[in-house]
Amino acid sequence: MAAGMGTRMKSEKPKVLHAVAGRSMIGWVITAAQTAGAKRVVAILGHKADVVKAELDARFGAGKIDIAIQAEQRGTGHAVMCALPALANEADDRIVVILSGDAPLLRAERIAQLTAACAANPAGMALLSTVPDRDMPYGRLVRDASGKLMRIVEHADASADERAIRDTNAGFYAVRLAHLRADLNTIKADNAKGELYLTDLVARAALRGGATSIDVPFAEVSGVNDRVDLATVDLAARRRINEAWMREGVTMIDAERTFIDADVGPIGRDTWIGPGVCIRGKSSIGEGAHIDTGCVIVDTTVADGAYVKPYSVFSESVIGPRTHIGPFTHCRPGTQVDEGAHLGNFVETKKTHLMAGAKANHLAYLGDASIGAKVNIGAGTITCNYDGFNKHKTTIEAGAFIGSDSQLVAPVTVGRDAFVGSGSTITNDVPRGSLALTRVKQVNIEGWADRFREANAKRKKASE
Repeated sequence: MAAGMGTRMKSEKPKVLHAVAGRSMIGWVITAAQTAGAKRVVAILGHKADVVKAELDARFGAGKIDIAIQAEQRGTGHAVMCALPALANEADDRIVVILSGDAPLLRAERIAQLTAACAANPAGMALLSTVPDRDMPYGRLVRDASGKLMRIVEHADASADERAIRDTNAGFYAVRLAHLRADLNTIKADNAKGELYLTDLVARAALRGGATSIDVPFAEVSGVNDRVDLATVDLAARRRINEAWMREGVTMIDAERTFIDADVGPIGRDTWIGPGVCIRGKSSIGEGAHIDTGCVIVDTTVADGAYVKPYSVFSESVIGPRTHIGPFTHCRPGTQVDEGAHLGNFVETKKTHLMAGAKANHLAYLGDASIGAKVNIGAGTITCNYDGFNKHKTTIEAGAFIGSDSQLVAPVTVGRDAFVGSGSTITNDVPRGSLALTRVKQVNIEGWADRFREANAKRKKASE
């Protein structure tokens, strides 16, 4: 169920598309359902349905998630009614699991448990219940003297005694399709909100022997209503993610200040992650890598044994094995750094391939460049790749040496084993094994500095 407006989020974005650990809330719920074994998923959409559908198509594949539309918001029962046509060809004995799109922490194992409980219950219904850690306007589970679940009374309709019941409805259900079809036709909007409540199905199940309730921790089923809830759930999701990786052999110096998105992985054993590191998107880290303080890694592959020094930033890049990167390196999209290469202090790259053993250790910009094996790039080197209209490529062949403070004006090629002298501006290709120099000849004018100071001192004295 993902049709609501989510007005308390105070956002133009549909509530279920707000991210928890880098993944939309509805993305979390659908992924959990699929992991639990769901054969089909029907998303019940309403507010900005086209925007939500586009997100689902992008994440799960176009048309892989079936869509039902709840154009008018008339309650949870009405939402499921809107989805029934999508299930018209399904057999009566199929089990339908009904999930909330704004509760991303529900585990796949719990969905499987819920499904199994429904399958084992002659009444054909199971639900999750919880005891909140604070006062919440949730429906209360009303039982008879024997403990049989008789009905759920919503908070708005509950008496004072019913509101004192601590056992509440978590909002997740499993129902046999035959019962769902029949029972939905019997519910009415005779309640304080004038809505069709899905919870009324519990009273119908009681006539068949009673629904099964499974008590779960409140943190697992807590929904998101506003930005405060979103931050709380995000923190819990990230804690769960970090604990899972640490159990797989990853060291985190400060897990409370390490931020790893849900879609990241794998992260190899014996990788060391310092405090303040953010790993986002579809990044992966190899075995034995070292990711130091404050690094930001987005949609990037970091291979085995890479050593990433503090405050380096990566986006859509490939960092090879046993490389040394940073500190303060910025690898922009299209960067590829091969085995044993080095990028150092304040080096920026974009669409650049550094081959094995190449080094650019200080203060350089390398854009649209191919840099051969064991090339050395001196401090202050720039590939001048943009002419104001188009980008051009710089090629530096294996073994070349680029002296400090050089500008390579693309398109240009520096041949294998060539040298470029410091302070040169290279506009033409440099042949293999050559030395290229473009700086002007140094001239020393004896005594000029002394004469300059004396003349200035006289002018200053005359003006006083």
